[in-house]
Amino acid sequence: MNLEALTQGISHGEGKAIARGMSLIENGADEAQSLLATLHASTGRAYRIGITGPPGSGKSTLTSRLIKLLRSHEKKIGVVAVDPTSPFTGGAVLGDRIRMMESATDPEVFIRSMASRGSLGGLSRKAQDVADVLDAAGKDVIIFETVGVGQTELDIADTADTVVVVLVPESGDAIQTMKAGLMEIADVFVINKSDREGTEKLKLELEQMLNLRPKNEQRWMPPIISTAAQHGVGIDLLSEELNRHKEYLEQNHLLEAKRRKRINSKVRSILQSQLLENFWTEENRNLFDEKMVQVLENKLSPYELVALLIKKNSPNPLS
Repeated sequence: MNLEALTQGISHGEGKAIARGMSLIENGADEAQSLLATLHASTGRAYRIGITGPPGSGKSTLTSRLIKLLRSHEKKIGVVAVDPTSPFTGGAVLGDRIRMMESATDPEVFIRSMASRGSLGGLSRKAQDVADVLDAAGKDVIIFETVGVGQTELDIADTADTVVVVLVPESGDAIQTMKAGLMEIADVFVINKSDREGTEKLKLELEQMLNLRPKNEQRWMPPIISTAAQHGVGIDLLSEELNRHKEYLEQNHLLEAKRRKRINSKVRSILQSQLLENFWTEENRNLFDEKMVQVLENKLSPYELVALLIKKNSPNPLS
């Protein structure tokens, strides 16, 4: 399939074309950049939801229930499920497609499982590009389901418009260690498996945590929702709060601001990646290897080596 045909197929929402485009991105194919450049004009319309939380909190079941509810409102859905990377194959190991199999058979739902590939936030850097393919394919809502939650796992906040943090009653003892990360990224808290003991205790801890934040009448206050996703309990309320947060973002001109920030970050990331790629010529690699011997012998510091490499590659103003 040539690039023009592939682009048209994605624009028409064809599943095979979407899958092919995503594979090019994940595999780092040369055509991927051209494809994304062509699709960019058709992006920016999808509402992006991030669902994150500790392993075992029921994120996949919650996502599956939410998909069904959104489909009942005739929304076209894309899902990017970012799994832990297998240390042996580099592939995704959780198999979210299996857990969402009922939704995967819906032609208006496209689910892609991706390996995190060691990305710090559990969110693959390529997941944003994959989401752009879904956006260009006409999906109304894109859901990112990611692994883990914590202070270093904040990249989901830069990727999604609304971030849902899913906890279970047993999470109560870990709240203190996760507090900073949760405070930064959560727009909606979900206490899933709320039929278990400890739900009210966890809800009280979350409320106390939120009350410590500086008061601001215009600032969004994350709601705390109790769900039992396996039984379909609380999904309607979650959907209502997602809509309410979207309206809040739109009314305060924050939705477009988030998109600008997202693109700004993406441009910087692409620039850094290409500069590094262009920097490591064979000559620079040889110089690096040669001088590293001096660094290891403490005859040259790492900072001096970097300064030497930069100076060597800086244009001579006198030439």
